Amino acid sequence: MKTRKFLLLALLFATHSAYADVTRILSPDGLTFVDVQLQQGRLTYRAGYRLAGKRDTTDVLMLEDSPLGFRSNIGDFSQNLSLQPLPAAETETYTYDLRQGKQSHISAAYTHQDIPLLNADERAVVVDFRVGNGNIAFRYRIPMTGGNPKCIVVESEATGFDFPQGTTTFICPQSDPMAGWERTKPSYEEAYVWDEPVGTPSQYHQGYTFPCLFHEGDRGWVMISETGVDGLYCGSHLSDGTSEGLYTIAFPMQGENNGFGSTGAQFGLPGQTPWRTITLGETLKPIMETTVTWDVVEPLYEPSRDYRAGRSAWSWILWQDDSINPEDQRQYIQLSHDMGWEYCLVDNWWMSRMGHQGIEELAQFARERDVTLCLWYNSNGGWSDAPQDPKQIMSNPIARKREMKWMQQVGIGGIKVDFFAGDKQETMRLYEQILSDANEYGLQVIFHGCTIPRGWERMYPNYCASEAVLASENLYFTQQSNDMEGMNATLHPLLRNTVGSMDFGGTVLQPRLHRHPDKGHYRRVGNAFELATAVAFQSSIQNFALSPCNLTENPAWEIDFMRQVPTTWDETRFISGYPGKYLVMARRHGTHWYVAVLNAQKEELRNLHIDLPFAPGQQLQCISDQAEGPGHSALSTIKVGKDGTCKITIPAQGGVVMYE
Repeated sequence: MKTRKFLLLALLFATHSAYADVTRILSPDGLTFVDVQLQQGRLTYRAGYRLAGKRDTTDVLMLEDSPLGFRSNIGDFSQNLSLQPLPAAETETYTYDLRQGKQSHISAAYTHQDIPLLNADERAVVVDFRVGNGNIAFRYRIPMTGGNPKCIVVESEATGFDFPQGTTTFICPQSDPMAGWERTKPSYEEAYVWDEPVGTPSQYHQGYTFPCLFHEGDRGWVMISETGVDGLYCGSHLSDGTSEGLYTIAFPMQGENNGFGSTGAQFGLPGQTPWRTITLGETLKPIMETTVTWDVVEPLYEPSRDYRAGRSAWSWILWQDDSINPEDQRQYIQLSHDMGWEYCLVDNWWMSRMGHQGIEELAQFARERDVTLCLWYNSNGGWSDAPQDPKQIMSNPIARKREMKWMQQVGIGGIKVDFFAGDKQETMRLYEQILSDANEYGLQVIFHGCTIPRGWERMYPNYCASEAVLASENLYFTQQSNDMEGMNATLHPLLRNTVGSMDFGGTVLQPRLHRHPDKGHYRRVGNAFELATAVAFQSSIQNFALSPCNLTENPAWEIDFMRQVPTTWDETRFISGYPGKYLVMARRHGTHWYVAVLNAQKEELRNLHIDLPFAPGQQLQCISDQAEGPGHSALSTIKVGKDGTCKITIPAQGGVVMYE
């Protein structure tokens, strides 16, 4: 639901300086600002927040003069622009419920200011700004003004984000196309850079994938991303930054998806581009708690049924391909039943090893235990060499609908579709088609080897999550990923998971990652740390990496916690932390709070004074890692002071989870 009223906070200044026109747009609380200005026919903006003093306010500039505009087959909208009369600014309040996010009921107010322009050919464009409390979103709307043209191809964007000198980055490089294992990249699965100066060339010189986090020292933090991408546009990323700190919107590379499809975007008029989003503030609190990704988009269809969130077992993460057989799958279905979990995922190769008949028998076995099966599929039509089956189904609309009808008849609850390898509009159409068709047959969807979600939790009600991160499979494949797990786990809730659900597939409780206890790479973080990631990482269906042996080999309190941890949340709060060092955060499910504390330091224990204003005077259950190292956790209770604070000590690479 959206409500509007006129707002008088947006100010228009006519000056006699080099800037012909300047418009200041203020958030409803008056503390976030955007200045839009036209200089020599080019539109730019700058943004920041305001510190409110006793007598006046002080602007803290976070983004310096940054370019706006795009180039298309019907004209250049990046230069030779003229500003048209401004409409009055309005406030808009978006009120809605979100089934599968970090917050369930959202009410967010924004100042809406349109900036209408004409280009050199007298063709119109509107820059549509929404400025909320700590959040900024903007897009380009292209009207159809009579006659031709009635359609457009956007070839490139001038849109940029100019950071001041001294800013450092927490960003993930975009990979080369058709690279990596079986030519499956780009898949948003590169290693992040940490506190690197702006302008440092990316690893592959292809820019950086969204979301991108920037640290401006004492001034605070900025996160850049995009939302509202559907089949009418391509997915974008950031270019490499210049030495002056300017990053611009970059479109997909020609080589993505085996070179098939355009790198730009085409749509009919009137139409609009996706939203570019900026979240900023003095601390990381607005970054973690932002809802701008979902505020400015709308549902595209109604859910065909009441989709159920839940927990899921899956054999592949520890037992790998050899486990895709009826006997092993029954063990994992039984594991879900014993844990009281709702789902069990059957991963790749099931078609050639068990076939439809074998899945029907497993589905019956699962139903008898109140467990619902989910199935893995290869997205592949012709854009990677990934051999896993089932193939050539999800990319073909006739085969896809036939398969989904069978799944509905059998009682399958959802699908995991893998190996997309690109952000072209052609690929975005496929995501949308899979989601739309799946909804017709009552199926939830998780994507892997894929792009980030861009508002999809609200746009597509049967969407669950995307991987789009160096996920748990890398813990199985390399010791280096285990050595870095602590650092990465303190980053994901502050970056990747802030803009959309993340299917990480974690919470490993075995000391080594393998089916056999004397094989595999060594886990470095503690068991309580792993339990805390079940709270810190958000996805409405969580595929956890527990194995059947955990039920008898791990302390009862660890298993009991995993039996009851929820996967959907009514509220999320940042408490304290720094990416790569430590993190304290809390989530609420109903009336119950869960607090996750992660210490990424490899050698230093951390003493923390934690502020829990939602739990003053309460006694919380506390599972904490002990100094002895991984595998040694303890259950205790902790009393929160009447002032809402408590003190805890966490060993190196250890964690704590507190809950009511």
